[in-house]
Amino acid sequence: MIRQRLGKDLLFFDGGMGTLLQEKGLAPGELPETWNLTHSEEIYKIHRQYIEAGSDIILTNTFGANALKFHDDSCSLEEIIKAAVSHVKKAEREALLQTGDERKIYTALDVGPTGKLLKPMGDLEFETAYEAFKEVVILGEQAGADLIHIETMSDTYELKAAVLAAKENTSLPVFATVIFDERKKLLTGADVSSVVALLEGLGVDALGINCAMGPKEMLPVLEELIKYSSVPIIVKPNAGLPKQRDGKTYYDVTEDEFAAYMEQIVRMGACVIGGCCGTTPEHIRAMRKRCENAELVPVTEKEFTVVSSYGQSVILGEGSKIIGERINPTGKKRFKQALKEHDLDYILREGITQQDQGAHILDVNVGLPDIDEPALMEEVVQELQSVVNIPLQIDTVDEKAMEKALRIYNGKAMVNSVSGKKESMEKVFPLVKKYGGVVIGLTLDEDGIPADADGRVRIAEKIIKTAEKFGIKKKDIVIDALAMTISSEPEGAKVTLETLRRLRDEIGVNTVLGVSNISFGLPCRPIVNAAFYTMAMLNGLSAGIINPSSEDMMKSWYSYHALMNLDNNCEQYIQKYANSVVSTNIMKTSELSETKLKGENDRSRKSSSKMTLQEAIEKGLRDDAGKITTDMIATEAPLDIINEELIPALNHVGDGFEKGTVFLPQLLMSAEAAKSAFSVLKEKMEKSGEIREKKGRVILATVKGDIHDIGKNIVKVLLENYSFDVIDLGKDVSPEKIVETACEKQVPLVGLSALMTTTVVSMEETIKMLREKKPDCKVMVGGAVLNQEYADMIGADFYGKDAMQSVHYAEKIFKDALQKSADKKE
Repeated sequence: MIRQRLGKDLLFFDGGMGTLLQEKGLAPGELPETWNLTHSEEIYKIHRQYIEAGSDIILTNTFGANALKFHDDSCSLEEIIKAAVSHVKKAEREALLQTGDERKIYTALDVGPTGKLLKPMGDLEFETAYEAFKEVVILGEQAGADLIHIETMSDTYELKAAVLAAKENTSLPVFATVIFDERKKLLTGADVSSVVALLEGLGVDALGINCAMGPKEMLPVLEELIKYSSVPIIVKPNAGLPKQRDGKTYYDVTEDEFAAYMEQIVRMGACVIGGCCGTTPEHIRAMRKRCENAELVPVTEKEFTVVSSYGQSVILGEGSKIIGERINPTGKKRFKQALKEHDLDYILREGITQQDQGAHILDVNVGLPDIDEPALMEEVVQELQSVVNIPLQIDTVDEKAMEKALRIYNGKAMVNSVSGKKESMEKVFPLVKKYGGVVIGLTLDEDGIPADADGRVRIAEKIIKTAEKFGIKKKDIVIDALAMTISSEPEGAKVTLETLRRLRDEIGVNTVLGVSNISFGLPCRPIVNAAFYTMAMLNGLSAGIINPSSEDMMKSWYSYHALMNLDNNCEQYIQKYANSVVSTNIMKTSELSETKLKGENDRSRKSSSKMTLQEAIEKGLRDDAGKITTDMIATEAPLDIINEELIPALNHVGDGFEKGTVFLPQLLMSAEAAKSAFSVLKEKMEKSGEIREKKGRVILATVKGDIHDIGKNIVKVLLENYSFDVIDLGKDVSPEKIVETACEKQVPLVGLSALMTTTVVSMEETIKMLREKKPDCKVMVGGAVLNQEYADMIGADFYGKDAMQSVHYAEKIFKDALQKSADKKE
């Protein structure tokens, strides 16, 4: 079994498939997977060449073989996958028979992305993606694959669907690799540590990076993978950058250069290596020769306790983290009302407010009598993770609600909670193991809550020991020492603090507390809470569940971190309080504490009527944006609203996206909020006869042979929000269709997208035809396989590295056209 060899032996993948198929005659628009049936001998020969070059792991020719991407009436997925696996097996038998080599060759079922964005960024349901991957992996195992390799993923949500499908429906080892950019981010914003947290939590056998970069560019990403990963690391670079010579595409990293970099990659810590786009059997041969005697770096267990969202990870144990407590109906009349009335906007505003006020994680509890908690929890988690980018803490005692939330959550969640009761552990631990998570262990069991630290530490040890039997590591457990109110238990604070200290010093486990529990029944509770919070942090509190709207609590947090040198050069403290005026009247401040807290809570529950339209758009609140716009049109002109609120909001979010402070999910949710506002304005303008002038027409298309339309769809959403009239021709569009539409509609700008190396030829052909038939038409191009140099080589006018750059270019083109028109009139 390959599992036994991982981390002990250096294993070699094969290299690229697409460029080799092109050399053998794969036509633009032809699906590579169909060659498993129509050109079986050619596929077999490529596999055999890689085996003879030294590959241990051979990928099946099934990258695009899933029901959401592969559409060919002449054959079924079952036929494709069965044939694809058989070609690898045949190549293995015959190559090893001829050479007498006793190497074990592993057949890896190649599982690529669906080519679609999942909700809320796109229209694909999580479970629909899951079902597509499920069909493929079941067929792959039945056909005889030895492992499943999920690769070239750019969205952690789709990645999770694929891994779950493989883990739940097969017994095969699962490898997973993703595409990082030069900022060490996925398309959807995930950083390296959050990807590692997700994949390790789901239980993959190996993880890593492939495609989009050459080996040199992958080195900084690999450094972070090594820092965080406790499982074997895979690295499969491209052979550098695509270029052209004599009308043919080639990659600029030679076989020897590739091999030298791969040796460095092995010495850094990778133990499964291979190639992606542009690599050939010669690259693999040179790599094997150079690397096969390199000494492996042992795979070590990393002790980070990490929770993550779609784009951000939080490491517990580095200072004390803030868990926002406000999304919880306990003691909150207005929140209970929101749950009963299904007022999700209220809940989303609570989440956004806490994130803005400094929360690192959000607790999410929607439990009320007479409410379908599993359904509501699932919906709230989906909606929240579309507007906040910090991790969530799933807070429920309902087993079904917990599983629904963990399944739909895009990241590695905190789970609140499990107790030391046998029944509780038997229900919660299997879910945490299956979906990944950091689980909070309450120091109580069948005998209740111990009155002393000894008893609570014993329960913590029992929880940790039992969790290990379920395959959950200590680093994925956080113990709640339980804060008991001192109004009824005078020794409660001392016991809790001693428990925290001992959990840190004796057991070495992270801790959490619901801090405000300490002051129930007392006057001026914020004073007691803040003092206890500081004492708890000093005694080892890893995360406090608090109200980040509380000025007293946040002062404690900022000052503690500054005093303990956990805030570099007091930067956070200074940024927070540089312009604050501190009252010298301590008594007056104390008396006002509860009044202040009440006011802060009121502000945290800001209604949509008090939020500006610009804020609603920037925060991605669709319904609020629509409601605010409806109120505004009673007194303001629609065009004024567009120019003074909508466009500035979109520009602000777009600027953040380009600077790397805003990521794709936030960008798209803001665009959706803007669309909600636009729809209200459009209806008003149509009734009044007012016309909003379009900036101009733009054609968008994914080129012939390419069925990936994620990038195109993102650009479309943004262009429409910036008042462009977009003609979307869809995917797999012929050059003739694009040129015909451009000429017929007199369109001055065409945007072309391609993800696959095999379809860039179609892009070049389209540009050439546009130059002949409509030379005044500008062409902008984009896609994962492109770069500026390659765009120049195929004759494009502009290369859009991301969606916002495409918007800026479109604005420039139409602005220049207007200027030329004005100059002619003069």
